[in-house]
Amino acid sequence: MAAKKKASKKKTAKKAPPKKAFEEALWDTANKLRGKVESSEYKHIVLSLIFLKFASDRFEARRAELIDEGQTDYVNMVEFYTMKNVFYLPEEARWSFIQTHAKQDDLAIKIDTALFTVEQNNKSLAGALPDNYFSRQDLDPAKLGALIDTINDIDTVADDKTDVVGRVYEYFLGKFASAEGKRGGEFYTPSCIVNLIADMIQPFKGKIYDPCCGSGGMFVQSIKFVASHNGNQKDISIYGQEFTATTYKLAKMNLAIRGISANLGDVPADTFFKDQHPDLKADYIMANPPFNQKQWRQKEELADDPRWAGFTTPPTGNANYAWILHMVSKLSEGGTAGFVLANGSMSSNTSGEGDIRQQLLEKGLVDCMVALPGQLFYTTQIPVCLWFLRKQRGERRGQTLFIDARNMGTMVDRVLKVLTAEDIEHIAVTYHRWQEDDGYDDVAGYCKSASLDEISSHGYVLTPGRYVGAANINDDGEPFTKKMQRLSEQLDNQFESSVTLNKKIKTNLKAIGYFQ
Repeated sequence: MAAKKKASKKKTAKKAPPKKAFEEALWDTANKLRGKVESSEYKHIVLSLIFLKFASDRFEARRAELIDEGQTDYVNMVEFYTMKNVFYLPEEARWSFIQTHAKQDDLAIKIDTALFTVEQNNKSLAGALPDNYFSRQDLDPAKLGALIDTINDIDTVADDKTDVVGRVYEYFLGKFASAEGKRGGEFYTPSCIVNLIADMIQPFKGKIYDPCCGSGGMFVQSIKFVASHNGNQKDISIYGQEFTATTYKLAKMNLAIRGISANLGDVPADTFFKDQHPDLKADYIMANPPFNQKQWRQKEELADDPRWAGFTTPPTGNANYAWILHMVSKLSEGGTAGFVLANGSMSSNTSGEGDIRQQLLEKGLVDCMVALPGQLFYTTQIPVCLWFLRKQRGERRGQTLFIDARNMGTMVDRVLKVLTAEDIEHIAVTYHRWQEDDGYDDVAGYCKSASLDEISSHGYVLTPGRYVGAANINDDGEPFTKKMQRLSEQLDNQFESSVTLNKKIKTNLKAIGYFQ
């Protein structure tokens, strides 16, 4: 009996709580800075510090390498760093200097000075880093110092095969987009959508262009795609443009930390009114233009722009088709474009949009349309689709592939869904099999290859649901009359069971005084 009592007192050892991923721990520390600082502002604080830590780690590693090689005369020469794609950092711009002064009241000024000095000493970073940003934010020095300490624990160059800083950057961009709601869409496209576009257009070799590049996610995924298929990053040239100044800086930093060279134009600018790549012909275009952009031009502005040549001029009240025609004008003769638009673009007939869609189809440019599931974006519940345009389409000219992927995706929380790796592969494989005429078959409820005549009969509407139809329902072979008899008997039995259960519940409630 005593032994039994002793055993009963034994407590099950509590499991230690799972250790947070370092990105999550860093996010928690960064959140302490919020205070008076808007989330739309403090992302620049956090990401700038991560960039500075990365640049400093790379610098210190290269400096140690020069010393080990006995080349001490060259440790302060910019050229011996840039030749290895490393940013040169004077002493006041190094992380060790910032860390040493992390508890001082003038920390914000020292960080601003460091960022300015890095940009001044490295031409490729021109216009990339914030100007006097930290000094203007009225930050709590103690909280800023705590963030410095947390970032200090990240070894950004410990493993060449692990893109640590890129992983942190991507995590934070996604978290900031979620925190900012609608405004987050200005700089971030969900990675699963970017991955799907890359897997479908396969940007192996040539010029890649994004006319509204945000923080550069399309470019990053393009390079990842090339690397994952054992391609050569040197075979890719990157061109882009971004309107918002702070987002333009994010893009330049995002690419710089990954060693990706890109021409994003000399300044942030409106793609329609200040095209910084007027003569560009791109082999691949990947984009997520602003959805349903209103009043993007005044009535007479750009009315005769050469980008609309051969097409109806896009309306002033919605820029969707202006973005489409801009991208068509940028495609090389063998070029492919994949981009995100609101679902309304597939069927709208407002102010000539239907005419432009018909013209695109009659010119043989519309290769594939994909209807995506809802809730993929942090920033909007507007249903979206993917357009794929191609200049040279071979035997598939005069046909368009429709894919209805609305039932795909997995919920990751109560409001957000993602396309899984399996979803992405399934859609991409369907597209490539259709392109190559290699084992492709129409699947009711999912995909359909439609001719121009069939699309014409639907008024040139490009909504996949119009073409793929309903999914086939497997016949279990049971005759209808027998099935109805069986189900009716089953229902009758369930009704009888419910009466018995109701009586038992009432009896139990009476026994404890809660039912008369």
